[in-house]
Amino acid sequence: MKIVGISGSIVGSKTRTAMDKTLQITRGKYPDADVTLVDLAEYKMVFSDGRNYSEYEGDTKVVTETIMAADAIIIGTPTFQASIPATLKNIFDLLPVNAFRDKVVSMLVTAGTAKHYLMAEQQLKPILAYMKAHIVPTYVFIEEKDFHRKEIINDDIHFRLERLVEDTVLLVNAYSDIRQAKDKEYDF
Repeated sequence: MKIVGISGSIVGSKTRTAMDKTLQITRGKYPDADVTLVDLAEYKMVFSDGRNYSEYEGDTKVVTETIMAADAIIIGTPTFQASIPATLKNIFDLLPVNAFRDKVVSMLVTAGTAKHYLMAEQQLKPILAYMKAHIVPTYVFIEEKDFHRKEIINDDIHFRLERLVEDTVLLVNAYSDIRQAKDKEYDF
């Protein structure tokens, strides 16, 4: 199983801290999984210009092909102006409309206050649904007060991250079983 974590911003540290913790949990619980972090701060991405993702070069090609090869994607995003950052939106724009078909996508959201907790519901989930993702229904919302010195200090957040990882892997396995059962219905 290929799991890709996306840290969806080029600034700040909270989303990366949360993604690091999430992928640490993933590697601990599922050591056979191929787990990769794509931190957008570490790549030089070009803006989408409408080409097929395979026609891009350099970091843009590496990032898009890594995402397309995943069975599961865990998206970490900060909340900027009550929405997702442009860097993360650009990733969605670079990929085809069916990019997340047969992929499970879960998410964690960081924000300065609780005021933006519905951003994932109103901004991110509609994009993922449009791109045909199997969306993990619950997400982890992490506020400024849950961090101290680049560490998550809220035990409830740790528990919820563990649950997010478990739910993600369980859904990958469930959808895989469903696809296999459907494939057996055909004679070719």
